[in-house]
Amino acid sequence: MTQMEVVKMMHQELGESISQAYLSQLESAKRLHLTASSRDLLSRFFKVHPGYLVNDPPDYSTDLTTEVGQDTDRLATWLLASAAEWRKEPVLSELLHLLAEVEEPRRYLAVFRTFMELSIEELEAIIDALDMHEEVE
Repeated sequence: MTQMEVVKMMHQELGESISQAYLSQLESAKRLHLTASSRDLLSRFFKVHPGYLVNDPPDYSTDLTTEVGQDTDRLATWLLASAAEWRKEPVLSELLHLLAEVEEPRRYLAVFRTFMELSIEELEAIIDALDMHEEVE
C-alpha cells in the first residue's frame, strides 16, 4: 500500500488517521519516535502489538533482573490485556475485565464452555427463570 492508501484506509476503518507526511517521516527514519497515540493507531490498523512498531532501547535485556513468583497468574494478565485491546467492543471488554478480577476465572470459563453447548433460547429461558426466582424472594 502507498502511504496515501494507508492514510485513507486507516480513516475509513478506524475513523481517525495520521498524515501522509508524518507516515513518510516515520518510514524514512527522519522521525525516530512515535507518539503513544500514533503507535496505538498504527498498531490497531495493522493489527499488531504496539511493541512491534518500536525498537528496543540500546540497553534493553531479555534477562530477568528480578524473581518472578510462581503464583503469577498469566491468565489474569492476559484477560486484562485483552480487555484493554477490545475496548471498542464494550461487552467483550467488560466480560474479560470481570473474568480477570474474579477469584477463580478458570471455573467461570468451564461453566461458560458448558453454556456454549446450549442454544441461545435455552440460555434466555435460564436467565428468565433466575429473574423470576429473584422476584419471588
